[in-house]
Amino acid sequence: MTALRRVLVVAAVIERKGKVLVSLRRPKGERASLWEFPGGKVEPGEGERAALARELREELGVRASIGEEYARVEHIYPDLQVELALYRCALHAGEEPRPLACEEIKWVSRRDLPGLPFCEADIPLLTRLAEEELP
Repeated sequence: MTALRRVLVVAAVIERKGKVLVSLRRPKGERASLWEFPGGKVEPGEGERAALARELREELGVRASIGEEYARVEHIYPDLQVELALYRCALHAGEEPRPLACEEIKWVSRRDLPGLPFCEADIPLLTRLAEEELP
């Protein structure tokens, strides 16, 4: 049995007016047409916060302040072992996200997050976000 490829993924919890920004993966490729928190893989030699800032620029065309770590989960897919680090982030003033590297983006209320078809690694985080009091 071969060892699964391991990846470190960083993702953002970006909130605005009580809603959280989520992005829809493209219809082709791994975990196609599933919702996820915006972010992506950490490249070799790159720090987690720097990687997340880069991914948000590439995927959504926005600049963001990367805040505290919100959660960290491990998930094993049939083809991949993922360590997912989720950070609270704030968009810089005037920044409006656009779906540059995903199919669609939308703002979703916390309590509606568990009802969307998300990537499996994100699922444990949905209930926590849905049940948590807003800061």
